[in-house]
Amino acid sequence: MAKHILIVDDDALMRRSLAFNLEQAGYHASTAESAETALSQVRLEKPDLVLLDISLPVMDGLDAMRLLKDQFDLPVIFLTARRRELDEALGLELGGDDYITKPFDFNVLVAHIKAVLRRFERTTTSTSAQTAANSEPLVVGDLVVDPVTHSVTLGGNQIELPRREFDLLHALALQPGRVFTVDELLGTVWGAEFIGQPQVVYVHIRWLREKIEHEANRPHRIVTVRGVGYKLMPGAI
Repeated sequence: MAKHILIVDDDALMRRSLAFNLEQAGYHASTAESAETALSQVRLEKPDLVLLDISLPVMDGLDAMRLLKDQFDLPVIFLTARRRELDEALGLELGGDDYITKPFDFNVLVAHIKAVLRRFERTTTSTSAQTAANSEPLVVGDLVVDPVTHSVTLGGNQIELPRREFDLLHALALQPGRVFTVDELLGTVWGAEFIGQPQVVYVHIRWLREKIEHEANRPHRIVTVRGVGYKLMPGAI
């Protein structure tokens, strides 16, 4: 079945051109002119990958990225005309999967799409296999992580986590008190291709802390061991 690519760009000519060329290349392409429209479309028919322009009206691409990652866990490639170094820093902070700067060669874009889809499929398969191998609920203080139901409770209250945040918490909960290096977490949760991109871990740790800590800026559950990595404290309450 053809992979479904959603193109989100406020430039009508860009949308039509990309959609046509992607269809010719064997993909199923759909388009949206705004982040708001894109989010509505994703809820109806989840695409395999989103091509997302950063400079969008009303809600920009960076805000849309957070929602796409939190709610749908989709791979996203940024399309941007801005200075690349700035956009990479912002994109990595939000967990972006790849970047391509306008104007670009279509064949280069297709290569990026193929690479991101391969990487996403590999990491999805890998984390699913790890979850199956470690299927018992994990109890760490008043925190319960259940890989079978993909649920987390804290003090008896349900906590909603997207897949990456759940996988990260599950990895830490498998060995409470043990310090995991950033590269270990990247390799376990995202795959070896992400090693060398520590910002991916930093931002997901921050998101987790916002959901399971009393004060995200003064964490007592997910503790930073400076210069080494992170650990989940078994006695945290």
